Amino acid sequence: IAMNSCTSALECALKIIKKKGEVIIPSWTWVSTANAVLNTGNKPVFADVDINSRNITAKDIEKNINKKTIAVIVVHYSGLPCEMDDIVKLTKNKNIELIEDSAETLGATWKKKYTGSFGTGCFSFFPTKNITTTEGGMLTTSNKKRYLEIKKLIAHGINIDKKKYFWHRVADLPGHNFRLPNHLAALGISQLRKLKKFNSQRNKIAKKYDVFFKKNMSNLITIQTINKNLTHSYQMYSVLVNKNKRNSLLNYLKSKKIDASVHFDPPLHKQNYLKKFYKKLPNTEELSKRILTLPIYPNLKANDMKIIFKHMKDWYTKNNK
Repeated sequence: IAMNSCTSALECALKIIKKKGEVIIPSWTWVSTANAVLNTGNKPVFADVDINSRNITAKDIEKNINKKTIAVIVVHYSGLPCEMDDIVKLTKNKNIELIEDSAETLGATWKKKYTGSFGTGCFSFFPTKNITTTEGGMLTTSNKKRYLEIKKLIAHGINIDKKKYFWHRVADLPGHNFRLPNHLAALGISQLRKLKKFNSQRNKIAKKYDVFFKKNMSNLITIQTINKNLTHSYQMYSVLVNKNKRNSLLNYLKSKKIDASVHFDPPLHKQNYLKKFYKKLPNTEELSKRILTLPIYPNLKANDMKIIFKHMKDWYTKNNK
């Protein structure tokens, strides 16, 4: 179902659950994941993540399940899917809803199965994502009843099958205008045809980064290792930097007009409006102090990468003492 944003998809995925309660989410994600929980009248419960994958695991989820739990939203971080077998098994055994925030992970797989196909899938087509409609998103479900209900939710609650006369507009529920405009959908279709090529180019760029860091900076920078059952779509490329050096590197790259950043600092459980849900999450807090994201997009040129590598080496020479 095409929508105006992934945030809207997350809200719809929660609204079709006919009860309110606690929703387990990682703190290591963008604010919209928590906002969707709060804006549907539910309570976010923050879980920690694995340091290497930056993803929530079945073990992280299980620690937080109780009688009030109605759903878990897994976030496939930066293009790398969560390891889904144990998560699917756990949510089925506990009879809780599984929602996938796959905003950053279009086209990636766990054991050859795409993200968004394990539970209710929510995707983003924002300009920074692997394909774009400038603004937009998508929800995926294999449940036809839910599909029909969500179609009503995103179009003012109107039931197109319930009318006595052709001019009637009969609303079954208080819906929203979450629809994606047709011209943006057309852009999305043209982008979708290029997704495999885009993702392949991103993977090639990520490998160049990996080789560079292994060869030149392995004592200060740790690259991500990838489970053989996963494919990565590299919506972002992230590394872990010595926590005493990370901010220095960020500021240095910024001074050289290289668009490095941090995703995410502060994490959700340290955002002011979410502090009432605070709990200690050691891995998440370590990631926020060490992670660094570097430029990656399909047409990042070899010459541009040489400039990035040159400045990284210059910084390293000055700071590796």
